[in-house]
Amino acid sequence: MGHYVIRRLLQMVPVFIGTTFLIFVMVHALGDPVAALFGDRTPDPATAARLRAEFNLDRPLWQQYLLYMRNIFTGDFGTAFNGRPVLELLQTAFPISFRLMLVAIAFEIVLGIVLGVVSGLRKGGGVDSSVLLLSLVVIAVPTFVTGVLAQFLFGVKLGWINPAVSPEARIGELVLPGLILALVSLAYVTRLTRTSVAENARADYIRTATAKGLSRRRITTRHLLRNSLIPVVTYLGTDVGNLMAGALVTERIFNIQGVGFQLYQGVLRQNSPTVVGFVTVLVLIFLLANLIVDLLYAVLDPRIRYA
Repeated sequence: MGHYVIRRLLQMVPVFIGTTFLIFVMVHALGDPVAALFGDRTPDPATAARLRAEFNLDRPLWQQYLLYMRNIFTGDFGTAFNGRPVLELLQTAFPISFRLMLVAIAFEIVLGIVLGVVSGLRKGGGVDSSVLLLSLVVIAVPTFVTGVLAQFLFGVKLGWINPAVSPEARIGELVLPGLILALVSLAYVTRLTRTSVAENARADYIRTATAKGLSRRRITTRHLLRNSLIPVVTYLGTDVGNLMAGALVTERIFNIQGVGFQLYQGVLRQNSPTVVGFVTVLVLIFLLANLIVDLLYAVLDPRIRYA
């Protein structure tokens, strides 16, 4: 297992370099960030030249990338065009989005897997049909619709929550936004779990366990569920990064100043240091999440062995 982890970590290096370089190129292809900084006004040539030299924008693109990567490995993510260090923005936004992601993942694991197992064990019944219909409705309705409706109903009409999340973004305030963020992924987890459970319930090892006289609870938890969760764990692992980066709509609705909010502001203002810094950290999160998922395979399925 140790050799496999080392090999995977080494494989992550070229993936990280290639991905960050592509992002760096695409962000700088949006246009001249110095011109965007001045809006409709024409910048003074001397001021524009000073800003380009300060942010290394007067150098070739490959040199900008090398300088940026060198600074990242020393903990320097650069300075945003508003004068704030990008590292300070990262330290403010990522804990908020991380808490929101934890709430969303908790809903996906608890509700998604439970509904999927119940539906898979009762395939073709009324519960199964109801769960499938409900999941289709959740997938079909856009997030901004469910978010605005939930905010209006629970925040404005009933007054159970504050319509806007405070800057501290405490866990209690993130329950409803986390549920809204998780709804679509929760529906996919439910359907994926249901399909996997229904298929494995007909496998030979389940019939053997039943013939041995094992209880239904032990068959479900020790045999059926462990093998059925492998594709679900794969989906959840990739969804961690999606929830961190794709919470833009939810964060805008509930005024959560997390990663999605900062990325939106960075793209809107062509603030390339902010966008590249945040996306670079998100790439690392994606890579680490995939590594953890691969390691969990061996825990869920003893047949899997890594050389």
